[in-house]
Amino acid sequence: MQPTDQIQTPSPSSAPPSLRTALPGVAVCLLAGALCMLISQFFDGVSALLLAIVLGALWRNIDPVHAALEPGIAVSGKKLLRLGIVLLGLQLSLGTILGLGPGVLLVVFLSVGVTFFATLWMGSRMGLDLPQRMLIAAGFSICGAAAVAGAENVVRAKQNQVATAVGLVVLFGTLMIPAIPALGALLGMDERSIGMLVGASTHEVAQVVAAGGSVGAAALEVAVTVKLARVVLLAPVIAGVGMFMRRRHAVSGGKNPPLVPLFVLGFIAAMLLRTIGTVPAWALDGAQLLQTLMLSAAMFALGLGVHLRSIVKSGGKSLLLGLLATVVITVVSILGTLVFPPQ
Repeated sequence: MQPTDQIQTPSPSSAPPSLRTALPGVAVCLLAGALCMLISQFFDGVSALLLAIVLGALWRNIDPVHAALEPGIAVSGKKLLRLGIVLLGLQLSLGTILGLGPGVLLVVFLSVGVTFFATLWMGSRMGLDLPQRMLIAAGFSICGAAAVAGAENVVRAKQNQVATAVGLVVLFGTLMIPAIPALGALLGMDERSIGMLVGASTHEVAQVVAAGGSVGAAALEVAVTVKLARVVLLAPVIAGVGMFMRRRHAVSGGKNPPLVPLFVLGFIAAMLLRTIGTVPAWALDGAQLLQTLMLSAAMFALGLGVHLRSIVKSGGKSLLLGLLATVVITVVSILGTLVFPPQ
């Protein structure tokens, strides 16, 4: 009989912050997100989400964050993020995803699936805790910090484990922005193939936009579409992780993790609404603007949780796992793009 991992849950005495205590931190995150959106308008290929993560991380590691802002930062990193993920579903149409063709879709499934399970296996061999390797696997295989946050409650991770996973996503994903297009050019790929490689391998949506935009308009279109196909897999992967945690791993001191998180159901519902075409264009434009603001504010909040010291203290294992996961998804994406180039 195999041993069961014990997952420690937060103390039941920790109550969610009130609106009054959360308001200052939420306001700061929203203002920072709006500022990053404004700045991104003046720089082609620079995403507001990426700017927000970097800005938050710089603040956290250069100057202490006032304690009065902490409750609102926590709310922004969870509630605003989940709202942004739901609104992200309105930007996805099943028709567009299926239009990529079976070969490209196979590459998307392989890049996510192989990376996710390979990262879990490698993390286990390294002796990393289950929540830590789950967070890194989700973030590096699906959609970066948003996937880390989506898996956070399901695996009952500690805050330092979340901060480490987000920090690794920011670190390696940022390095991929110039590296992946250069690698595609070195392999003799055309613009659309480089876009596919970027979308199938790069961790964050923001990083995909930055990398694809640096190549050209055709590459950016393919990169974003392929990346959003990976984002669609957020729902089944998080649901599968929830089922796994309920069946195989005991949760001490609290309830079992939800089978399917509510925000995942909202994401699916929004995607179906976009697919059937019932949402008017003006509403989609407004939702996209609001989604960018919510995700930018949430990314700023998550950036504020990136303690470089925590990554160092976690030892070289987490850093090595992030590097190996990046190598795995890059190799799978290169092979897939060479065998099934975009049409």
